[in-house]
Amino acid sequence: MDVIKLGLRNPAALAVSVLLVLGLGVWSILTLPVQLFPEVKQPTLGIEASWRAASPQEIESEILEPIEDVMKGLPGVTEMQGFANPGGAFVSLEFDAKTDMQQTMLDVISRLNRIPSRPADADPPRLIMGGGDNANETLIYYFVQKMPGTPGALTDHYHYLIEDVIPRIEAIQGVARVDFGGQAEAPQQEVQIIFDPFKMAQYGITIPTVSGLVGRAQDVTGGFVDDGRRIYTVRYKGRFKPEQFSDLVLEWRDGRPVKLGDVAEVKVQLGRQWQYAFQNGNEAIGLRVIRREGANVLATLTEVKDLMAELRDGEMKAKGLTNNQSFDPSVYIESAIGLLTGNLLSGILLAVAVLWLFLRRTQLTLLVAMTIPISLLSLFAVLSITGRSINVISLAGLAFAVGMVIDSAIVVLENIVRMRDRGMGNDEASHEGTRRVISALFASAATTVITFVPIVFMREVEGQIFADLALTIAVGVTISLIVCATVLPVAAAKLMKVTPRMGGEARWVEWLSLKIMDLTSNNKKRAAVIAGLVTLSLGGSYLLFPSMSYLPPVKRDSVDAFLNFPVGTSVDLAKEEVAKVVVDRFMPYYTGEKQPKAKNFYFIGWPGGGSIAVRLEDPERLDEMMGIVKNEILAGFPDVQGFPNRGNLFGGLGAEGNVSILLQSSDPAALSEAASKGLALLREKLPDVQSWSNPNPEMAQPQLTVMPNDRRISEVGWTRVQVGQVVRALGDGLWLGEHFDGQNRLDIILRSPEWTGPEELEQVPVATPSGTVVPLGQLVNVSREVGPSGITRVDGRRTITLNLQPGENIALEDVMVMLKRDIEPQLRAFLPADGTLRYGGSADRLDATVAAMGKNFIIALGLLFLLMALLFKSAKDSAMVMISIPLATVGGLALLDVTNLFTFQPLDLLTMIGFIILLGIVVNNAILLVDETRMCEAEGKGRAEAVHQALRSRIQPIFMGTLTTVAGMAPMIVVPGEGSVIYRGIAAVLTGGLAVSTVFTLLLLPALLRLGEKDKAEAAPAPDYGQKVTRLAAE
Repeated sequence: MDVIKLGLRNPAALAVSVLLVLGLGVWSILTLPVQLFPEVKQPTLGIEASWRAASPQEIESEILEPIEDVMKGLPGVTEMQGFANPGGAFVSLEFDAKTDMQQTMLDVISRLNRIPSRPADADPPRLIMGGGDNANETLIYYFVQKMPGTPGALTDHYHYLIEDVIPRIEAIQGVARVDFGGQAEAPQQEVQIIFDPFKMAQYGITIPTVSGLVGRAQDVTGGFVDDGRRIYTVRYKGRFKPEQFSDLVLEWRDGRPVKLGDVAEVKVQLGRQWQYAFQNGNEAIGLRVIRREGANVLATLTEVKDLMAELRDGEMKAKGLTNNQSFDPSVYIESAIGLLTGNLLSGILLAVAVLWLFLRRTQLTLLVAMTIPISLLSLFAVLSITGRSINVISLAGLAFAVGMVIDSAIVVLENIVRMRDRGMGNDEASHEGTRRVISALFASAATTVITFVPIVFMREVEGQIFADLALTIAVGVTISLIVCATVLPVAAAKLMKVTPRMGGEARWVEWLSLKIMDLTSNNKKRAAVIAGLVTLSLGGSYLLFPSMSYLPPVKRDSVDAFLNFPVGTSVDLAKEEVAKVVVDRFMPYYTGEKQPKAKNFYFIGWPGGGSIAVRLEDPERLDEMMGIVKNEILAGFPDVQGFPNRGNLFGGLGAEGNVSILLQSSDPAALSEAASKGLALLREKLPDVQSWSNPNPEMAQPQLTVMPNDRRISEVGWTRVQVGQVVRALGDGLWLGEHFDGQNRLDIILRSPEWTGPEELEQVPVATPSGTVVPLGQLVNVSREVGPSGITRVDGRRTITLNLQPGENIALEDVMVMLKRDIEPQLRAFLPADGTLRYGGSADRLDATVAAMGKNFIIALGLLFLLMALLFKSAKDSAMVMISIPLATVGGLALLDVTNLFTFQPLDLLTMIGFIILLGIVVNNAILLVDETRMCEAEGKGRAEAVHQALRSRIQPIFMGTLTTVAGMAPMIVVPGEGSVIYRGIAAVLTGGLAVSTVFTLLLLPALLRLGEKDKAEAAPAPDYGQKVTRLAAE
């Protein structure tokens, strides 16, 4: 079916179709989700399990290892990381991209149910979507504070926040959950029985006695009783209410009951608080809002902000509370999207201006420009249909596609005008002009689309990021082909009433075509041109090839810092001597007494460390503030390590550009020693690179090791288990069971008042079954030792990870070369016999992704060759076009290096995609020349005449298309701003590659097409093109 003729015969139907598409495109723009990056699904699952008051060693043996054991052999797992920390364990399962995650979730849940047993006071393992903290999933961060003059403690409002505020936020569509104070689970109230060990000893009450009486007091069902008329449910109400615990009779002495209230105080209160926060100088509670997968970020943020504003002015104000937002990605998203949209519009205007400079006809310029909104709005409709979003990557694809859309329209319109110049009527010229080039345009579009086929099959995280770019450009090119084959011919026939001349064959076109024919007039010249251009391209590409990196550093508009406190530092001490001092140092910048003025700041602390972040009124001074944080805010704290930087908005996807070196061994002591030596070596060899270890082998956790004295224990009538209960009760508290109040379950904890030192613990009097009272030190031996602050396991083996954060202007590949050459051999020498070393983080991902992209690049080349051989029906012509590809590479690398002179621009993965895009673009000009040459030969022209005619008819459209494309992408290279680092490298590669390849192709293709021409032209010598060039120049 002749689509061109069908459109010319039904212009009204075509106009209605265009209006429908435009309407759908506008509707799509208004309804598409808006976010910073495409939706990326990471095939990871997390398993969380807590066991209050347990040390990392107990967590590892009783919680972590059993979970790892049942997960062994789980299909699709590529890596299993386990973390044992005080009070809990976390297991991260990473899966192959092809894994069926729904089936895997069911399998994981089934395996968790097979764990044989767990400690009575340990919570059951909980499955979490995602394998850990990912900065990219944070929607917004709020801090709740008391208003000035509000009585009581901020913790008094925990229940209100947990029961009222968080559920209302989580009810918003687009919100997955709300983390309380940085924790997935909010702190819970406990029934605390705080006993006086001296009174217990005085009354002769043993701790196991109290444990047994309280712990065994349970409600019991008596089943059902049928008295013949009714059926009764029998329930024994044996469970105590909190207010009844004080009346529990423990023993009788001299006819008088000894009640629990005589030796202990019963309270219902929050358990031990391990985290604290300050915002803008005030104590605060953090609420981290996590977005749901696929949520419209800006729309969801608007709903969350509206709700929090309503609460702030209503319920919270009545309770003496207020809330302030901190991290708000909408500011960056709107800025980045706005900048790119501005670049897109500027590029369109520049492209149209360049087009007008060539055509010098407003009517022709508008006809070509008309194809841009039609194609772009159609593209938005496709994005909506395919479930995509408006993000920086997809908008960059739109900007790249603009030049390709104009390129096709220029070729069609130029040929239509050429047919009008020959005297054809409107409809006939539109039909014939379009028909003559549509096969070449189809070939060009097909080659562009097919180069993206390998990317479609990249299911890894990187492939998902690239997918929006690939889809946008491929669909944009396809739509432009449809528009040029249907809308443009009809518009030219109906709107171009007067024949607007293109200027015939412009003198510069004729001069250039003759010059090219002269440079390729004999086999020696042709061989020199071919060899020179190919050698220059390949050699230049080799010399200009830059170092590689993973993903571009998309920095947040804040300065972040992570702190490591000396292991064993109490929460109260860190809060008083570090957190409050840091807050006091920040306050002058917050009030404006010092510059740069802070917009807001926060400090969040937990056992062993903390994090701070500060945002400025003037984001341009963030680098200055980073120096202030390092040299002033965090200065003077002994043994406190601080790592200030600017966070990466790629979050977990970009791995912050870190290099991780995983050291593994079954010997914990030898592993710690090797890690300590390795960390010192890294800091010696790379003094300007931040380096740290996780866990830190140099910072052991102080611990009191309590060893039972079996002889003395048996003499007083106890067992090791009962003495263990005593030690637990005198420590962080002995779990006795749960109390259900009809709404919540409260842990029942038996504990003593806090003691001030190990010696006091040994002197605590303990009543025994024998009736004697002895100091605890007679039943056990207490020694001061050290233990790990945390334990990390990867794939079931003890692991210590050495981490490096390269500087902003250091390519990841350069760091890896230095590591493997200068440091890795020594690191391996430090390890014990069974030790292993491997790389993780961005380094591991970079190697895997580069290998995958290299394979995809080769596949794309093969598909490209086969497709063109099919379209041309000639392997020879396909090979000639393929030879033009290296010409683009040197141009792309050259402009990338030039860009690097002004701003750091390594060859990251997004930039590498630019070279794959080039595969489909640079062959377009070659296809036009080959197609026109073969068409002229089919009309009976000789080879030289056919090549000359192809040059005369195609040089101007080629230059117009190239320059409009370059102009369209220029703002993306030269305009700095939020998010520009994401697409600047691709734009540089495409612009440089297209510009250089255009010039080179106009020399290379005629030389290739004219190979062997001499033998065929012996009977009729070729014209002397050199004399023609001289004569034309003289004229």
